[in-house]
Amino acid sequence: MLVSDLSASAQDYLKLIWSATEWTATPISVGAMAERLGVRPPTVSDGIKKLAAQGLVTHAPYGSIELTDEGRKHAVTMVRRHRLLETFLVQVLDYGWDEVHEEAEVLEHAVSDKLIERIDQHLGRPTRDPHGDPIPSIGGPQWQPIATQLSAAEAGVTVTVTRISDADPEMLRYFTELGLSPDTELSVQEHRRYADLTTIRLSGQERSIDLGSSASDAIWVVAV
Repeated sequence: MLVSDLSASAQDYLKLIWSATEWTATPISVGAMAERLGVRPPTVSDGIKKLAAQGLVTHAPYGSIELTDEGRKHAVTMVRRHRLLETFLVQVLDYGWDEVHEEAEVLEHAVSDKLIERIDQHLGRPTRDPHGDPIPSIGGPQWQPIATQLSAAEAGVTVTVTRISDADPEMLRYFTELGLSPDTELSVQEHRRYADLTTIRLSGQERSIDLGSSASDAIWVVAV
């Protein structure tokens, strides 16, 4: 079976299941999938049953959803398409990084493997998309930084931003205003747990910035 033989919804399901455990160890649930995809839980349940019948996932009742080897192969293909398209839209067509997710969600179902290969070649085989997410290679190992969420980074250390979640376009625009993006270097000033605030200072700047928990959870960093 080729990934192009799958329906768009099946491709979305596989990509979402794979992506959910890329940065955390917690498998995604049917309810969480429904919320992310904007559909009702019974719709997702039916879709998962169809994927299981095709040998692409395993799912015990009320248990975690796991990809089979075949399902993982198709999921990685869709992740690769999505992230290369996002990179192309930003680097070649001058889209903002807050604009590309929805565009790529549509385009990834229509492009051919040949076009994706041409895009990859044209871009110089990039390893990261505009948000810092690794771009899987064809059949090869995926580069994956040893990163932690900013909210969990030790106070008093200097870190480099390696990845920012693209789940919220409005938050990405806020980060743009602050000057936060992948490869930004900053120091973690303090965590105020009871106020749910993390105070940071960007390298070369004098002012401190307070980030709420949703913002600091969306930023992944590595120690300098």
